[in-house]
Amino acid sequence: MPRTCGVIEPQSIARTTIFEPLRFLIMAGSMICLSGCATMTTQSLNAEGVRLYQQARYQEALQRFGQALIYDPNDPSAYYNIAAVYHRLGELYHQPEDQSRAETYYQLALAKDPNHLAARRGLAVLLTSRGRSQEAIAMLQNWAASWPQSAEPRVELARLYEELGDRAAAQKTLLDALAVDPRNIRALNALGHLREVTGEKELALAHYEQSLQLNQRQPELALRVSSLRNELQLAQTTSPSRLSSNAWTPNASRVR
Repeated sequence: MPRTCGVIEPQSIARTTIFEPLRFLIMAGSMICLSGCATMTTQSLNAEGVRLYQQARYQEALQRFGQALIYDPNDPSAYYNIAAVYHRLGELYHQPEDQSRAETYYQLALAKDPNHLAARRGLAVLLTSRGRSQEAIAMLQNWAASWPQSAEPRVELARLYEELGDRAAAQKTLLDALAVDPRNIRALNALGHLREVTGEKELALAHYEQSLQLNQRQPELALRVSSLRNELQLAQTTSPSRLSSNAWTPNASRVR
């Protein structure tokens, strides 16, 4: 997933502390913005909150995200960031109220922006961790149906299928994603990964190479492509058919 300034990455959602509800963390009216500066201030507060989150200063991060909502009550990223913090707290301390708050704020983020990818991903992870994987699947399927021109919902759905161990469904969903957008880098990389783990390394390499052609700024993928090429070349040179074709054959005229 591409990095977004001022948004906690879903992959980094982990575990932390219990806080009072948001209304006790926000000093309402503590900041007054001049006309035209709300968007910039909201972005800067979200960015500051993410920095604090990364430093494990979670209570301060929640305060910044809450202040961002004072400037812009319709900002989906602020709602998502609050959800991500509570998600971490719930996983760390196993407090049902934190998990419930996380779910509420994910839903609020999606109410503001139904296509907020990070919120969709975070909510799917949360529902699955709470034993509600079918709800997570249905949520992503409904998202895909409501946004048919985008491959992103299908990529997220495939990701969930793989995490649930259903690689066949994941592969089919990624092929559907590429039918919608053949140049979707996330879908190409994910399909390459699936091909690789199932032993279809030539196909995996083809998907990876296509992805690199579309975006060469993927150093980790470039290293993987180089390694996979070497692995396939080595396998080809040491294959039984190659060895037998190179084996010495005695001259029949000299055999007595």
